[in-house]
Amino acid sequence: MVRKTKEEAQETHTALLNAAEQVFATKGVTNTTLNDVAQAAGMTRGAIYWHFKDKNALFKSMCDRAFLPMEALLNEVTASRDDDPLAALRRLNLHFLQLTAGDERQRRVFDIMFHHCEKNSVMQVIEDEKAKRDECLNQVESLFVRAVELGMLPPDTDTYMAMQANHAYLVGIVHEWLEDTQAFCLLQKAEAMVDLFIAGLRACPPRISAGCTAQTIAASVRKPPAPHTTRHASFSSALARARPTSSPCAVRACWRKPRWCCSMPWQTPACATWPPR
Repeated sequence: MVRKTKEEAQETHTALLNAAEQVFATKGVTNTTLNDVAQAAGMTRGAIYWHFKDKNALFKSMCDRAFLPMEALLNEVTASRDDDPLAALRRLNLHFLQLTAGDERQRRVFDIMFHHCEKNSVMQVIEDEKAKRDECLNQVESLFVRAVELGMLPPDTDTYMAMQANHAYLVGIVHEWLEDTQAFCLLQKAEAMVDLFIAGLRACPPRISAGCTAQTIAASVRKPPAPHTTRHASFSSALARARPTSSPCAVRACWRKPRWCCSMPWQTPACATWPPR
């Protein structure tokens, strides 16, 4: 048997990934077998096992190939120490949406992950990738930290929640758009949607509340209710815990007339101190 050259091996590897994308998108990850992928690529199962240990390894390689351009830009943006980190965040978010809308492979992989991927079938891959995902999100959070350092966001900005909001916003846009790509042109609307988030962040960034830290939230979630607690008492205590008693942006008459501080830029009450006038 003649050993394949590196170029031929790479061509086989690429062909298998291309076939996997097509079959996963059609049949779903759970219902796809390695034999299905081999047939779609015009190869044998032996060719798959030469390159991939199992279906999870094939799925992981498919995702890694799609995400590589975004990871490269993320590393570039976060390493540059840009004088305007919010402009860097805008560039990153815009690249993400435009790449998803304009690149067929990127779009197909996200569609597989969101709509054709039963989590139990790739649970090990998800667990293995968690550390990598957290590292990427930490890099994004560093942009918010930098913005605070430069005075572009207030000192008490909750940079972790800002990062989570940014992530949820982008993933939500892509998820909903893939449900119906005819609803709007993401490629054309991406810039406006990114600017909408950045404008909201500048006008009303999430704040760190003295009475609502990550530790107190975790403690309240873990604490089981007392056996004799009634439903009414439990609900009342939940409401009491939810009141931001020590936040500088407290709720005024919140149960009769909800009026959250900084609800909208044009409805900012006097207690708000950001952005500076």
